[in-house]
Amino acid sequence: MPQATAAPATEPPLVPTARAETTARNTGSEFTPLLRTVREQGLLEHRTGWYLRGITVNLLALAAVVTGMALVGGSWWVILLAPPLALFSTRAAFFGHDAGHAQITGNRNRSRIIQLVHANLLLGMSQEWWNDKHNRHHANPNHIDKDPDVVADILVFTQKQAVGRTGFRGWLTRHQAWLFFPLTTLEGIALKVYGFRAVFSRGTAGEGSGPGRGARNRGVEGALLLVHVAGYAALLLTTMTVGQALVFALVHQMLLGLHLGMAFAPNHKGMEMPDEASGERWGHLRRQVLTSRNVRGGPLTDWLLGGLNYQIEHHLFPSMPRPHLRLAQPLVRAHCRSLSIPYTETGLVESYRQALNHMHEVGEPLRTDA
Repeated sequence: MPQATAAPATEPPLVPTARAETTARNTGSEFTPLLRTVREQGLLEHRTGWYLRGITVNLLALAAVVTGMALVGGSWWVILLAPPLALFSTRAAFFGHDAGHAQITGNRNRSRIIQLVHANLLLGMSQEWWNDKHNRHHANPNHIDKDPDVVADILVFTQKQAVGRTGFRGWLTRHQAWLFFPLTTLEGIALKVYGFRAVFSRGTAGEGSGPGRGARNRGVEGALLLVHVAGYAALLLTTMTVGQALVFALVHQMLLGLHLGMAFAPNHKGMEMPDEASGERWGHLRRQVLTSRNVRGGPLTDWLLGGLNYQIEHHLFPSMPRPHLRLAQPLVRAHCRSLSIPYTETGLVESYRQALNHMHEVGEPLRTDA
């Protein structure tokens, strides 16, 4: 099992406070001195070997689960293999995410192939749809007008978004804090639906189907999505009965969605939410730090959350390889301290509590009206 904390043996030195302040004043950028120090420490250099080992181990783990399904097929005991399949499927999602950020290799074509294999082929999720959505999120995290992750939909993230919601949507908003984790069990299926809709929809108006999508790229993505569906169905129906296959798929997809939700939920919910009307104009450093939350933990937390527990560092340096995020953390924390910028880090349980409290407060106006 790969350790997400693998990195050079020595910790990089902290950014000296006086130097950070002086450089920031002279350059007019609060981010520039931090970026320079990170580059000097080699933390933006690729760790292709680390990723190659991790991807190989994960593919072998997936193959072992599939082999177990073939051996146990015909017995209801096969359902016990759905949780490990969901666990290693989530690892595949993390590797696809890192490839999309060019963390694994600087070669654009290789990064795309890695992401296509992990997203489209293994998970049935559109690579380009995800990149389009996720890049817009990174550019303006938690911005209520620009971040697609906080657009009002099933869930809402501000009281302004909650106003006027009636009927079933209103009921969801009133109780969204309690419903959040149950709803995340649908995330694995939702990602497939959005991806298929983006790839197979006609025209460029659909979500994720921007003008940059060429016919060839769309054809490759669509073919891999169809291979995923056919392969997944064939695997289930050749190793178990129809009833067992339905239960297995349900458990697998629900746990996959829950795991993804638990990895992404602590990152931004309950943090600052800038908007144009407020007149706030933040530079890159404040825009990424003030809207993000880190989660404390050791190697197990790093592995389970795919390095996303270092959300601040990831947002500041999206192309930084996952094993370097831990080493960049003391640099970022010290730099923020030198500039009196709040750096938020909590335990895992506390991060969920803060996120759910925010969602509960958002629904307060509707509960009051009710």
